[in-house]
Amino acid sequence: MSGTDGASGTGTDILDRLRAELREGDAGLIALVTAGIYVLFTIFAILGPSRGVGGVVAALQAVTFWTALYAMLVLALNLHWGYAGLFNIGVAGFMAVGVYTFAAITAPTGGSPPGLGLPLWVGVVGGMVMAAVAGAVVSLPALRLRADYLAIVTVAFSEIVRLTLLSTTFQQFTLFANVPFLPEVPLGTGAGRGINIPINPTIPVKSLFYTNPMNPASGGRTALGDAVISAFGAVGVRETVVVSLAYTVVLLGFVALFYWLLRRIGNSPFGRVLKAIREDELVANSLGKDTRLFKVKVFMVGCALMGLGGILWETQKGFTDPTSTTFMPIQTFYIFIALMIGGAGSNTGSVLGGGLFASLLFLGPQYVSRIFTKYFVSGEAPTTMVAALEPLGAADPGPLFAYTLQNVSALRFVLVGVVLILLMQFRPTGLLGHRKEVAASVDLSDRGGRPGTKGARPAADGGDSDE
Repeated sequence: MSGTDGASGTGTDILDRLRAELREGDAGLIALVTAGIYVLFTIFAILGPSRGVGGVVAALQAVTFWTALYAMLVLALNLHWGYAGLFNIGVAGFMAVGVYTFAAITAPTGGSPPGLGLPLWVGVVGGMVMAAVAGAVVSLPALRLRADYLAIVTVAFSEIVRLTLLSTTFQQFTLFANVPFLPEVPLGTGAGRGINIPINPTIPVKSLFYTNPMNPASGGRTALGDAVISAFGAVGVRETVVVSLAYTVVLLGFVALFYWLLRRIGNSPFGRVLKAIREDELVANSLGKDTRLFKVKVFMVGCALMGLGGILWETQKGFTDPTSTTFMPIQTFYIFIALMIGGAGSNTGSVLGGGLFASLLFLGPQYVSRIFTKYFVSGEAPTTMVAALEPLGAADPGPLFAYTLQNVSALRFVLVGVVLILLMQFRPTGLLGHRKEVAASVDLSDRGGRPGTKGARPAADGGDSDE
């Protein structure tokens, strides 16, 4: 065979593999679900108050943004619960540790409260390291506790972190005070007033568009920013949506990084031990594996990813405080629901679960509320359910619609409850949790010869395996 024919054959093989992956693999499944979500939110945007191309782009950017955020946290939780069977319901606490460590490291020294004024990347690394250290501390009870007991420890840790951040004792304090040979370092959490985060992950993105990314209003646009913002503005897309869209692309890159990392971990010997621990820790321990050390390691890695996810989630606003819903126990509940939808133990299921939760349960009720408010609801909404149901006798559903939409947050909880009931009834393992995993690190179904050799693979008795 000539060199040209070999190159052509290689190109054909690659195309065939791509087609097979899109048709049968995870890439095709993710693309299909994403396309369905985008079609649905395009319809929402067309029917909603903000019409035109600008409204559609804003809706798609919003759903992609929240999908990326939830997908990262669900993947991190999947490393604990889906891979190792560790019941961690303190995700919000580890996110808070990462966020506040990042804020303390990057906040200006003269701020209120003050920080260390270090660069962005130092804050990101520091936040991940501190979240991992917190995970190591919390995982020590995991050496003896299982299931519900570990869950109690993690949720208690989450609440301890949140209440500590609210305490005025740590609003502003001095680190290493009265410690010989160490400099005094003023720091603080800001307590209930929160803490400003002027240096945050959006700054590198904004630097593409503005000459002064920390305060775009005080400067001008870069050449690239002027061209991109003007091009999108010509079709009705707002400037803020363009910048948010660029940051959303960065988040998608981190989702891909999380996915790649978990896939590598799952296919490694370390990952196979984690799955053995999940199925039966006693058996894994009897095979000579130090299961305690494995659990500590995986807990630290997962918590570091949660800290990074919290930094990318919360700090992009440039401000945070302990009362943020990001640090509330309900956020951990949402992340767990997304994991249950996709299926524990499946990385693809984690991404799909994050996307379905963010689109249908988190953002969906808000968009439906706007549509019904625009077309069907007029007048003031009733204040009680009884007052909302009474007009139904006169075939007037308007008050009921108005009451429901005014309490859209409660409607979200109703939808979550319905989804949980349906999952437990028809798909208790989630959408992709039923997938079987190959225990070996190589494809045992491959009966071909070794790379670079011709003919069949030798059999154990010295003959050929195809004889």
